[in-house]
Amino acid sequence: MKEVRYGIVGAGNQGRYYALKLAEGLVPNARLTAVADVNPAKIEAIKGALPEDVSYYSDYKKMLDEGACDAVLVVVPHYQHPEIVIECLNRNVHVITDKPAAVYTLQVEKMNEAAKKSKALYGMMFNQRTNCLYRKMKEIIEKGGIGELQRVNWIITDWFRTQHYYDSGSWRATWKGEGGGVLINQCPHQLDLVQWVVGEMPVSVRGFCKYGKWHDVEVEDEVTAYFEYKNGASGVFITTTGEAPGTNRFEVSGTKGKLLCENKKLYYYKNESDSASFSKTSKESFAAPKCEIIEPETDGENPQHVGILDNFTKAILGNASLFVNGEDGIKGVELMNAIELSGWKDGEKIVLPVNGETYLAELNKRVAVSRYKAGNDNAVESTLNFGTGFVAVKNGK
Repeated sequence: MKEVRYGIVGAGNQGRYYALKLAEGLVPNARLTAVADVNPAKIEAIKGALPEDVSYYSDYKKMLDEGACDAVLVVVPHYQHPEIVIECLNRNVHVITDKPAAVYTLQVEKMNEAAKKSKALYGMMFNQRTNCLYRKMKEIIEKGGIGELQRVNWIITDWFRTQHYYDSGSWRATWKGEGGGVLINQCPHQLDLVQWVVGEMPVSVRGFCKYGKWHDVEVEDEVTAYFEYKNGASGVFITTTGEAPGTNRFEVSGTKGKLLCENKKLYYYKNESDSASFSKTSKESFAAPKCEIIEPETDGENPQHVGILDNFTKAILGNASLFVNGEDGIKGVELMNAIELSGWKDGEKIVLPVNGETYLAELNKRVAVSRYKAGNDNAVESTLNFGTGFVAVKNGK
């Protein structure tokens, strides 16, 4: 195989974005050959923008039956991810899914079981992991640069969405159609990064969620979550789709310093000595370790979605290791489920791993009374103005 033929399942906002990137030839040795969507209007809307040799299907299984592609990119509402991913893996067709992996952990466990049995590669579209700033944070932490973990804070409130956005699809912001709100739609990347960068999952979570606080929706559009780590370190995760202007401030502190990522910049506050040791040995009451503020040098690269697709293509062709294994997707879903479950239980402490059966039972209570709303399910809008995260910048020392 010299090139990978891609099929896309889902021709909505994000599916169209991926289709255009592939059609423009931005991913070497990759070619778009098929698009599947159950909605004929979305197929018609995308046809004119793609090459004439692309095939179109109303049933993705027929696309697989006809061997129209070597790899599938899944870009459909969250509840549908598991079925399509498992179908592809069972057929040994390579598959990469958009975030989140699924709505709840029991689904992801089945997906991961299928991945272990399959000869095909399974990837996640965690494009934010390609950001040079987050990669540098992870590198510094792994090398012991901040010492023992003390605190993790992420304020990620620059997800402002209008009511028009929520009304653009009948399934949006419903328990039955989407399975959640800001946690499952906007924040899967950050819920993945907060454990990937730090290098560990919290051991317990408390979640405080506001449902329909800023919009006419039934799901959460404002969240504050508290994390506790195995060494006693604490964390706070704050997010909303109702705040403008918002903030994106990620801070990880330890005994040897802290990392601060904000406004497309990364700063490393490096202590001259470990603060815990300094506290025990200093003979002064108000002394503190000397601290050097460094702007770490990075490779300046932030290829985002194209970078993930490029790596996935190279991995299929045997030219690279898979950067994001699809089985990693369970960690972000675990955090999402724990926060949501705690929110439903008025901030009760949830110990990880979350009980999948308990979560599903609570979710189904809400699905049972959920309602699809009036919305234009044929609408397709540009995704160019959101979801791209930081723009890469080349930092000095």
